[in-house]
Amino acid sequence: MTDPNIEPPYVAAADRYESMHFRQVGSRGPKLPAISLGLWHNFGDDVPLMNQRAILRRAFDLGITHFDLANNYGPPYGSAEKNFGRIFSEDFAGYRDELIISSKAGWDMWPGPYGFGGSRKYLLSSLDQSLTRMRLDHVDIFYSHRPDHDTPIEETAGALISAVQQGKALYAGISSYKPEGTQKIADLLADAGVPLLIHQPSYSMVNRWIEPELLGTLDAIGAGVIAFSPLAQGMLTDRYLDGIPADSRAAQGKSLNPDWLTDDHIGHLRALNDIADARGQSLAQLALSWALRDPRVTSVLIGASSVEQLENNVAALDNLDFTDDELAQIDQHAEDFGINLWDL
Repeated sequence: MTDPNIEPPYVAAADRYESMHFRQVGSRGPKLPAISLGLWHNFGDDVPLMNQRAILRRAFDLGITHFDLANNYGPPYGSAEKNFGRIFSEDFAGYRDELIISSKAGWDMWPGPYGFGGSRKYLLSSLDQSLTRMRLDHVDIFYSHRPDHDTPIEETAGALISAVQQGKALYAGISSYKPEGTQKIADLLADAGVPLLIHQPSYSMVNRWIEPELLGTLDAIGAGVIAFSPLAQGMLTDRYLDGIPADSRAAQGKSLNPDWLTDDHIGHLRALNDIADARGQSLAQLALSWALRDPRVTSVLIGASSVEQLENNVAALDNLDFTDDELAQIDQHAEDFGINLWDL
């Protein structure tokens, strides 16, 4: 007799690859799903594990094969990796070869001078800790999470090279590097036979800093692009069209400054929402589709606080085509809001 209190083992949906779009990572490497799941928020100890498990299971059933983490995701720091590691071991260990799992180090993780930045000591120590928390012997992608102007870029590159050469990461990536730093670290990696696979910049309709130079630099290098915060920390949703909800990121001070929600900005958001409505999309779906309009963008990283939110965002893939008129209308309102927190 089956115990009703014991949840049956997870078995992935047989049709999980039928509707997801996959894109080549630049000119090399594996393909990534057009939408990837980031664990920046909603996977710390402040969220029930059963909620996290439900989101991860549904994501994989929808064809999301890439789970993106970092050492200090939580809260508290490290808890997202620890929680993911438990769920991975219980639900996804048998699917490991179908998954791309990434982590990063660069922002603050532990006290003192060795728990922050781009030094060899910090990056490689952090990677070892991440692998332990996630119960893995390697990650697929290990990122330098940020440029560190106090550490020679040669040292940061050397740490990424060692991570790959030691078999603790299959590929090297960077996040939030500007074009000049991107080119320099790519050259250093290439000299060691460890090509730069991918860059993870912030990018959205209201944060377009990568368009003038970085996209071209990465295209020339042959690296892919995975955009984080494509919904502008939640601004590109319908949550803020009529004010600031009490339970929102802006109200709680979670990476969305309420001062950014000016009358002018909200006016642009409402106009973009009207464009989305005419396309049969939500504002969030429009924002995700728009970020994927450029073939140089391999994937967009979304967060999710519920299965319903995840499903709604993935539905953006149902309408990826834009007319020239739609793009022109969007450009009238998709202006830079000055919200790039990662401009280093």
